[in-house]
Amino acid sequence: KVTVLFVSHDLGLVKQLSDRAIFLLQGRVAAAGDTKHVVNRYIGMVLEKQRSRDNGAARTVRHRAATHRHGDGVSEILRVELLDPRGQAVEIVQGGEPVTVRVRCRFREPHTDPMVGILIRNRIGMDVYGTNTRLEHVSLGSFPAGGELEIDFRFECRLTPQQYTLTVATQHADGSSHDWLDDVIAFEVVDSRIAAGVADLQAKIEWRVSG
Repeated sequence: KVTVLFVSHDLGLVKQLSDRAIFLLQGRVAAAGDTKHVVNRYIGMVLEKQRSRDNGAARTVRHRAATHRHGDGVSEILRVELLDPRGQAVEIVQGGEPVTVRVRCRFREPHTDPMVGILIRNRIGMDVYGTNTRLEHVSLGSFPAGGELEIDFRFECRLTPQQYTLTVATQHADGSSHDWLDDVIAFEVVDSRIAAGVADLQAKIEWRVSG
């Protein structure tokens, strides 16, 4: 029998590849043994840590430097947040939990019928979900120079446990960019469930015996 040491924060891969797991916390063993049990301990610790942080001082913008930013500057994205159901900015999302992506922008010149869009990528940069106001049949109207827009995208996060990034953009009606921010928020989905791929569609199974 061959033993392979696999080190990762990707809970899905840990469950798929490991017979036993060890959860290290600040250099010490916090849990060891059955993979499912250890992963659940890790998820519980992460969510508890986030709840404790949320109960403290008000959170500021969860905005990191975009890996790539481009556009003609007709509007500027001022703020991007990933929010839980309580309106708290989060970096860890429980699988299936309702979340809100909030984007705030300012128009530098008068503009009519802009688009705002979001794009989620997985840890290897593959696009896993994207939408915008045009695809959702939302018309945003006209804005004067200096006008600001705040828009929320709400959805249930049915992604499988792994790390993701969020890209946001404001655009012209033809799809060219005012302001495009690549990978402006990094977040992790955690869940005790495991499914292959990037989406957990939570299939319901029925079975019967025939013959």
